[in-house]
Amino acid sequence: MPPGFISPYGVRGLNSSTMTYFLLNNEPIHTDLPSGMTVLDFVRYHKMMTGTKCGCREGDCGACTVLIGELDSKGGITYRSMTSCLTPLANVQGRHVVTVEGINPPGKGALSPVQKALVDESGTQCGFCTVGFVVSLTGFCLKPAPSTQEQAIAAIDGNICRCTGYKSIERATLRLVDLLKERQEETPVDFAIRQGIVPANFAAVPAQLKAWQQPAADAEKKATGLMIGGGTDLYVQRHDTMVHAPARHLFNQPRLRGIYDTGDFIEISGAATVSDLLESPHLQAIFPDLHKHLKLVSSTPIRNMATIAGNLVNASPIGDLTVWLLALDARIVLANGQKRELPLRDFYLGYKSLNKTADEVLELIRFRKPEGEYQFNFEKVSKRTHLDIATVNSAALLRMQNGLITEAHVSTGGVAPIPLYLKKTSAFLIGKPFSGKPDLNDPVFAEAADILQSEISPISDVRGSATYKRLLAKQLFLAHFTHQR
Repeated sequence: MPPGFISPYGVRGLNSSTMTYFLLNNEPIHTDLPSGMTVLDFVRYHKMMTGTKCGCREGDCGACTVLIGELDSKGGITYRSMTSCLTPLANVQGRHVVTVEGINPPGKGALSPVQKALVDESGTQCGFCTVGFVVSLTGFCLKPAPSTQEQAIAAIDGNICRCTGYKSIERATLRLVDLLKERQEETPVDFAIRQGIVPANFAAVPAQLKAWQQPAADAEKKATGLMIGGGTDLYVQRHDTMVHAPARHLFNQPRLRGIYDTGDFIEISGAATVSDLLESPHLQAIFPDLHKHLKLVSSTPIRNMATIAGNLVNASPIGDLTVWLLALDARIVLANGQKRELPLRDFYLGYKSLNKTADEVLELIRFRKPEGEYQFNFEKVSKRTHLDIATVNSAALLRMQNGLITEAHVSTGGVAPIPLYLKKTSAFLIGKPFSGKPDLNDPVFAEAADILQSEISPISDVRGSATYKRLLAKQLFLAHFTHQR
């Protein structure tokens, strides 16, 4: 029996005071199965759609990738790839779930252009991982133009193949990029239907989903229990218990998804995802290296699922987004009927210990927009460049005027029991000269590096020795000064 297996005749209603409504390929689903059940278990063991594979159950291998479509502000559908092994049914309430069976063209042996590109370029051997690549690349074809091979390869950064090597798969992506050049002014869905990338039933999906918006909203209002965002961490740690745990799933709540420019501040709602940050024009305008920084956070499917509040509340000492936001001197708003605001740096009391009550929701993150002459940088060292957790990470915001640092916020992770705001180091830098070409022998930098060392307390673990982490913390600190916008 596979881990987390739920019998097709399994118990209903343990976590379902209401029905879950969604569209599975072209089939309307109304189910009272536990809303904490994963989409992977539902499609494989209840709908017997075995094209979606069960691999790592940790969101790493991509064999279980599906597309999740939701209504956008223009009345169309935005599709994103997600790992179904970490996606509870509650998170697809009122959405379109697309498995490989929903992509397959009619007719025995018929192939979609995505499938044909992989076959023609020998991009598949054992075939176990292939369905995940097919789904991810189909999602790429449903993204707005323009499309480049770099973007196509990025779309499969959450898919692992152990047989082919990747050059054959990369060649297949180039075929798709060439095909998408013909799209011109057509909408992605219309073009994909015309080219046979997806079946014709995709055209009717917006109207079908609109009919389910109110039932989905009603279900969210009635939910009680443990608060869950994207579930990308909880479903790794507690997969079996999460199925039947009473829960409030916050992922689909519109009031918790927005990113706003209020003039002086940027405000990020708690359930906004990492992909929402990447796609935000407000953040793109402020951070020229946004794409470079956030592409170091996990993979495309996980970034499509992982919420900002979830990353902060998880309280990992190496949380990438936590370190990123600490360097922006961010503040958070907690709500449980009443609201209270506090600096993010005061949120962490000790290892996995938070300045938060059990019933409070992390509703909002806000930071003041950097102005004038400034630079912001994020650095991360891990055993793999992508899809890995950090050994040490660090971020810094520096504001300058007349060659002097007027404001400094430096943070680092992996060197203390909590994600660390370097209060003394940041304070020391104010008023110091900034040349953009620091020298390790410069007395000012040397003193700042010594202060940094006094603020951290790394331990040796599987990611590196304490001595190595101290060296990394110093080198990443230097990188913030050598970084050029």
